[in-house]
Amino acid sequence: MTAAPPPLTEATEAEAPLASGRPAATPAQLLARLEELGIEQETVEHPPLFTVADSKALRGQLPGGHAKNLFLKPKQPGPYLLAVLEEDRQVSINALLRAVGIPRGRFASAEELWAELGVRPGSVTPFGMVNAAPGRVRIVIDRALMESGRVHFHPLVNTATTGLAPAGLWRFLEALGHAPELLDPPAAESVPE
Repeated sequence: MTAAPPPLTEATEAEAPLASGRPAATPAQLLARLEELGIEQETVEHPPLFTVADSKALRGQLPGGHAKNLFLKPKQPGPYLLAVLEEDRQVSINALLRAVGIPRGRFASAEELWAELGVRPGSVTPFGMVNAAPGRVRIVIDRALMESGRVHFHPLVNTATTGLAPAGLWRFLEALGHAPELLDPPAAESVPE
């Protein structure tokens, strides 16, 4: 028997401070911000989902685009990178970094993820940009995902999924002071046999 997911009004646990200097937003605060902006959304609660495979198995009737989100740290000084990709997109991290003009990088640590986006591994989401100071995280979004009629992401926790129109996501990010970019991800690099 699985435990019920925590309610979306539950406060975010006390953690190290965010790089923005603000406390991390709660899921309820995020949803209230969407409402303030007049962005229609629908949120469904569910057991915790940690991977794309978990999501596919438990998503039920949530038509539209679903994503995998990669939070990366460039080797050179500069902003972190949040790459929001269509869930089945196969891409080399190195090729992805090069495609956005970053020569080298790595996955950010769990501590960096918390400090910048206020989320835990398994809950990475473009909604985490609500916690990011403008200019500290660059967000690129797969063009194919934005061509979906509806897109779905975790609302800061992996015990719920929020669906909204792609234009609503874009407007939300811009209202926060971020400059989202469309990305045509490179094809996965083939390995010679």
